[in-house]
Parts: sequence; structure tokens; C-alpha cells
Amino acid sequence: MAVITDIADAVAAEINAGSFSQPVSATREYLPAFELADMQTLRVTVVPKSVTTLPGGRAHNQYDYAIDVAVQKKLDAADNTEIDELMTLVDELAEHLRFKRLTDYPNAAWLKTENQPVYAQEHLQELRQFTSILTFTFRLMR
Repeated sequence: MAVITDIADAVAAEINAGSFSQPVSATREYLPAFELADMQTLRVTVVPKSVTTLPGGRAHNQYDYAIDVAVQKKLDAADNTEIDELMTLVDELAEHLRFKRLTDYPNAAWLKTENQPVYAQEHLQELRQFTSILTFTFRLMR
């Protein structure tokens, strides 16, 4: 299997081993396309995103692997309370992986976390669905 999918699997496993304010069951997918009717329950989807390769020295290269984690749920009321709970979960996921070496892939070191979009306004407006994307970048020297 490709290194990026191994890292994505390790990210999903790390999330599933964590303890958060609401139950989470992360899955790795290549194409996280779901029907709106299936979004009634919380979905946390891990998707391999990109690989950047740079020289790391004479004998090795530096690989930066970006992994997206989508947090999505169809909202009942779409009020601040419901959205705040999901924003809290996004923060918890970000903190859970910060400065962490992945248990199932310890050679990959956490480098940074980005949260873009913090929430997708068009999803709230058009679908009444919360969507937030965390991008975790892990560095591997080999």
C-alpha cells in the first residue's frame, strides 16, 4: 500500500482511539461523497490529500503528507448550540493529533494543522449541513 494511505489509516485509527465530547467513528475514504439523507449521523472521514517531496540531505528526502479530516453532519435546528458542539469536536480532533506521532505509523511526525474551511457556509445555507475540514501534515524523512 502507498505510504500516504498507511498514514491516513493511522490517522483514522488514532482518532478512533481518542476520547471526545461526542462519539466518533472515523473511516478512510478516497471519495467522501455521501447522500444528504445519510448525513443525519456524524461522519468523520479521513482522505489522503497530497505529498510534497523536498531534499532532506545527501542521502534522504523530506516527505510532507497532507491528510484531510472532514467533520460533517446534517443539522436539525442549525442553531448556534448545535453548531458550537461540532466546532468543539473539530477543536478536539485538532488538539488530539497536535505534536503527536501516530501509533500505527510512528516514523511520521506531526508538522502542522490547518482548518479550512472552519465551516462551509454554503453547506449550512444550501444543505443545512455542517462541514469542516482539518488538514494534518505529517513529515517523514527517508
